[in-house]
Amino acid sequence: MPSEFDLIRQYFTYPSKHTTLGVGDDAALLQVRDGMALAVSTDMLVSGRHFFPDADPYKLGHKALAVNLSDMAAMGATPQWATLAIALPDADDDWIKAFMQGFMRLATQYDVDLIGGDTTRGPLNICVQIMGEVPVGQALRRDGAKANDDVWVSGHLGDAALVLAHLQQKIELDIPEVVASLPALHTPVPRVLLGGALRTIATSAIDISDGLVADLGHIAERSQVRALIELSLIPKTDIVAKRMENAVARHALLAGGDDYELCFTAAEKNRDHIKMLSAKLDVPLTLIGKIEHGAGVVVHDQSG
Repeated sequence: MPSEFDLIRQYFTYPSKHTTLGVGDDAALLQVRDGMALAVSTDMLVSGRHFFPDADPYKLGHKALAVNLSDMAAMGATPQWATLAIALPDADDDWIKAFMQGFMRLATQYDVDLIGGDTTRGPLNICVQIMGEVPVGQALRRDGAKANDDVWVSGHLGDAALVLAHLQQKIELDIPEVVASLPALHTPVPRVLLGGALRTIATSAIDISDGLVADLGHIAERSQVRALIELSLIPKTDIVAKRMENAVARHALLAGGDDYELCFTAAEKNRDHIKMLSAKLDVPLTLIGKIEHGAGVVVHDQSG
């Protein structure tokens, strides 16, 4: 296996735009702009737990960065820098090249510098740290929801978890449905532009990685309120909608995770503004419930 330095030089060194000193030294040097706070988040992906061992390396590279960009979106932060630590069973040139192509294509799309990291030999394990800037005092947080706020979500929920359930043989989808759903699981789209646009509109926000009920529950807990949502209002594709009598599909919608959409709260007075924002960004934004006094998350079905 090539040395760590050879791997870094060949596969992990790229020009930097926002960095005083990037890859090649003992540490990177960053300069946060005046009036900005530094937002930092880390996610780890472990083979066999977070992705299949035979996962397409290009798509895996995309997802490794996308889930971290989603955290920046949830904070209303503009992503700027990333580090990548990866354990590799062996130095498979084709695998590493494809992984980095997927990773760096998304990094380039969102103007993110890869500024360092680490490589070692071992079971496949990927750890990405993302850093970004957000104006001081404008970060979206989980603790700002207030009684009478609306609850919104972006995009559609459930597809990623449902197709994963299909791959695990817990439910059967038709081949066209599998093809249509797999991008939600393998190449999620982080809502970075939406997060930035919500800074002065949303009272709280979170990205949906563990499932709508669990993640909205974090907002409810931190804000010391109760969230009441309507099952029928949760945005879903026809693939999920036509299976709502199936417990696996309902679980995928409410608790499956891997959606990487934003759930946020906002005052009623901002409804028109949010609808205009949806049209401007070409991102579906759906009102699914209300915040009220109390605790926890309540989901109403069609019978109430």
